[in-house]
Amino acid sequence: MLGYYSRLSSEVYDLDKPIGSSFGDIEYYMERLASCKGRILEPASGTGRLLVPLLEKGYQVDGFDLSEEMIEVCRRNCKERGLAPKLFNAKMESFSIDAKYAAIVIPTGTFLLLHEREKSLQALQNFYSHLETGGRLIVDLHVPSNIEIEKTSTRTWQAANGDTLTVESKKIEVDWIQQYFVSQGRYERWRDGRLIETELERYPMRWYGVEEFKTILEGIGFNEISVSTGYQFGEYPKNADSIITFEAVK
Repeated sequence: MLGYYSRLSSEVYDLDKPIGSSFGDIEYYMERLASCKGRILEPASGTGRLLVPLLEKGYQVDGFDLSEEMIEVCRRNCKERGLAPKLFNAKMESFSIDAKYAAIVIPTGTFLLLHEREKSLQALQNFYSHLETGGRLIVDLHVPSNIEIEKTSTRTWQAANGDTLTVESKKIEVDWIQQYFVSQGRYERWRDGRLIETELERYPMRWYGVEEFKTILEGIGFNEISVSTGYQFGEYPKNADSIITFEAVK
């Protein structure tokens, strides 16, 4: 069983995507949530890249993640800023809490890590169940424009203690019928020229057609569904080069 956002990969994630770093999504989500008066839930909240700025803006935000290591990094990031949100370990398709939310938000395609269709449908139904009447789901997806198998890329970071962290990643499998591809990442920690820690991570990612996903949301019971691209609200996607954002109301 390969690791999935374990200790080393969570540290790299925090270095690569620090709190507040934006792909245009933080500004977009702030704008779309401006009228939100109730609690917000961020499934797969990771290290707090979006969650922390929302909290600092005054929103009431809870978060959860499958990776306990990611939650621990998020707790530390929050504590350093005097924040203490409700954070817990759970899966998108099976979490169950005694709360209803005014909004559930999942940026940057994280939802697609649920590569098994049935589990992704269960997650969407679960989100619907945990929304208030009139509550909104805002979720980013993307579709693959180019999948090159076994093409390797390597990136490097410097940790606070001087260690060198590297990740070598490549796509190793694609299933065009079931609509997912599998990537593999090898994370390494180097100190004084010696390899002292390594993790191997395998993560599948699903994709959906735009109208396919809209139809799924309608089938669950969502209405007032909007489709946007490039974090420009209401701009229907013309190609697969940008993030596609769905917004739907219970």
